[in-house]
Parts: sequence; C-alpha cells; structure tokens
Amino acid sequence: SLFLHSFAGSLAIVRNGKPFTDGKYVKTFMPDAADEPFDDLLNKDKIIKQIQDMPLTARTVHDRTIVMANNVEETQVKDINAAPFFSLSLDESTDVSHLSQSSMISRYAVGDTLREESLAVLPIKGSTRGEDLFKSFMEFPQEKNLPMDKLLSVCTDGALCMVGKNCMVGKNKGFATLLREHENRPILSFHCILHQEALCVQMCDGQFGKVMSLVIRVINFIVARALNDRQFKTLLHEVGNNYPGLLLHSNVRWLTRGKVLSHFAAFLLSRRYDRTSEPAQSENARHWKQSVITLANTLELFIMDLETASEPIQNFDVHQLAGFTSSLLPLFKARFGEFHEHAHLFKFITHSNECSLSPANLSYIPGVSVRDFEAELADLKASDMWVNKFKSLNEDLEIISRQKAELDELILKTWNALPVTYHTLQHVSTAVLTMFGSTDACEQSFSHLKNTKSNLRSRLTDESLNACMKLNLTKYQPDYKDISKSMQHQNLH
Repeated sequence: SLFLHSFAGSLAIVRNGKPFTDGKYVKTFMPDAADEPFDDLLNKDKIIKQIQDMPLTARTVHDRTIVMANNVEETQVKDINAAPFFSLSLDESTDVSHLSQSSMISRYAVGDTLREESLAVLPIKGSTRGEDLFKSFMEFPQEKNLPMDKLLSVCTDGALCMVGKNCMVGKNKGFATLLREHENRPILSFHCILHQEALCVQMCDGQFGKVMSLVIRVINFIVARALNDRQFKTLLHEVGNNYPGLLLHSNVRWLTRGKVLSHFAAFLLSRRYDRTSEPAQSENARHWKQSVITLANTLELFIMDLETASEPIQNFDVHQLAGFTSSLLPLFKARFGEFHEHAHLFKFITHSNECSLSPANLSYIPGVSVRDFEAELADLKASDMWVNKFKSLNEDLEIISRQKAELDELILKTWNALPVTYHTLQHVSTAVLTMFGSTDACEQSFSHLKNTKSNLRSRLTDESLNACMKLNLTKYQPDYKDISKSMQHQNLH
C-alpha cells in the first residue's frame, strides 16, 4: 500500500511543477494537516504513521517519475502501433540553460477517441539545422519502435522557410524533405496555420502597420519603466478603467497582438484621458486616438460573431475595413497553399456525399486502394440513410462549433458507426482527423517546459525533464499495479 501511495504522491509533486525534494515537505505538513480532520477516527495513529513511513525522498520521487514516464510511453507506443495512422507536430525552443529543445506531439485515434500526446522533448546539443533536427528525431522512433510506415503528416512552425535554406520545411535540407527521402514515400507537411496568419499580419503595411508600431512603442515606454508604470496605473484608477495595466507585446509572443491593442484602445476610450492643452498636439493626439480605435474595431470584426452582435461598433469606418481586407487577400493567397491544395481531403470527413477525392489526394494515405475507395463512396452516396446521417452530423457540428475536441470526436464516432463494408472510407476519414493544422500543442508544451526547467531547476537532466514533461502533458494515467509487478519481477532477478 505504501509502495503504491508513493507513486501517487510522486505524480502529484511532478504534475504540480514542484521539485523532487518537496517529497520531504509533503511528509512534514500532511501529518499536521491530518491531525484535526482524523481526530474522531479510531485508526488515526495508523493513518499518520503510514503517511510518515511513505517513501518520498528526492531520489525516490525522481526514480518513481522516470518509471511512471516509461510506463506512459509504453502505452503511447502500444496505442500508436494499434492505430491505423498517426501524425506529428514538431517545434523547437530554447530553455533557460540555452539548450535547444524539440517538442514532439503525436495525434492518433484510439477507438472513438482522438489522442494528442507528447511523445518526447528531445535536446539538440549543437546547431539546429534541418539535418540536426532530423538526426535527433530519428533516434527516437528507432529506439522506441514507432511504426514510421503509419506516419501520415508533419506540422512544423516553418522556420526560415521563406528563404528556402536549412529549415523545418525547406526544399534543400529541411526536416520534412529529409524525412520523405528517408521513408521513400510522400508525407504531408504543413506550415502551422497560426504562424502563417501572424506573418500575414506582420506584412501588412500602410496606416494600420504604423498605428500598431506606435502602440507598441508607447506601451514599452510606459511598462518598461517602473515610475511610468506606477503613475500610469494610478491614472487608470482615476479614470475608472477596468484593466489593471497594459500588456507587453513582442514578435515572439505574436498571439497577444489583439489583446494588447484592445487593452490600449479601452484606455483611450476613457472620458478623462485627453488632457492635452496645445491645439496642435491635441489635434495630433485625436488623430492617433481615432486610428487606434479604428484598428481595434477592425480586428474585433474579424473575431466576433456578426449574427449575435447586439449593437453596432462605434467609430467604425466600413470603407477602411474594405481596404484592409483587400490588402490581406494577396497575402492570404500567397500563403495557406498547402491547406488549399488538400481542401477536398479536409472537406471529405464532413461532406463525403458532396465531394470526391483524386488519386493524388489518396496517395498520401498508406494502404488505401483508390478502386475500393471509389466503389465504397459511390455506394455511400446512393444510400439515403448514410447521406441523412452526415446531414445530421453537420447540424450537430454547427451547435457545438466552439469545442474543437468535441467536433473531432463526434466526426470520428459517426464514421466508426458505419458498417465494415465502408472500411476504406473509414481509414481515409481517420487519417484526415489525425492531421495537425497548427503547432499550438507544441507551444503549450513550451509553457510547461518553462515552468518545469526554471532558474531554480536549471540543472535538471534531459531524462528527468522529459519524464516531467510527459507526466505533465499526458492524459494517460500510469498503471501503478503494472509498475509494481514489473519492479517485483526485476527484484527477483
């Protein structure tokens, strides 16, 4: 019992981002905290004694973490081998000790559930060229026996892809190119759609670009200086602004652009803001104020649901929005090409009765017969029952359109409900659902990486870091009983 409890205690320590040495602290405060609640129990002394006897030294917590991470990894590899396909999302970042870390997230289907799991955080000791990333990556599937013949697609951040040099998706020695050459078959590669969207925004020139640049300079001037920041917060309190302060923005944290602008515009809308006395300065200030509010309103239109809008946006220029949208069109056409190229493939999973796929689309999916696919699709389109089922699916998708995880699993359940005679269509739909469109899962893993390997734990080893990250990010629960049997078997030998 104490043996299993130590695993549960170690897992709680790791998942809360605490150091291994906190096991000693847990054993100190738990008996004190349990003294009053357990006062009426006859076996109170026995419970406290078990807590005190629980093995939770730093070495024990470390060893338990490694063992549990290995147990989760075995389950991941087992499920990937049982799945028809899997896809990967890869990204690279630098930790607090200036070591490059590559995050590898896998997506695959287990029954009616789509799993998104962190397979590994791989350290890259030297340079981070495409060859280095590929070499570091290939060591993992070879060691863990991952079925690389089931790998369907890879999504990366598209680093340096615009210059076409050594990058994740470059044509010369990029990661995706090296992977295709190694596997000797076509593998889909996608440039993260969120990164591409951010790059489009950065390339927008003209008045809006100048306004955003000015906003960032003003915010940095205020927030980066302690006295300015204190005085500004006092001013916010005086005018009754809802925000406690301004948000910092940088090109690295490009997803904060909209929030930074909305906070800044909310302050400008405060009634007591404009205190400028000189007419020339007042006119210039009013001009920039109007420009900032217009830009904020323009971005708001892109993210709000116009059908549910209760009132019109104030100070909004429709003609300026039209010009802004027109300038974005060529940028969007130049990008997102890989997603547009496979649009029919993505549409198939929800509108199978309305579209057809070419042999070129199906060539990326291993083990799919074009002849069987066409025959099953023709039979599906001829069946009113299955056509109506997919119409009902689309109605349900509109209702729960906000929850992406629920959308994917609802689509997967619908396809799995089809009889075995449509197994080729089921394979294609499962393949599409496993694809990544962005590297947001990798970005989230780097947030955990920053909390796990901090300035206070900068000497965390690669093995320990990988184990902590896996237990933090996984949705699997370590099997304590299986681990116990395995450890007892090892002790006998």
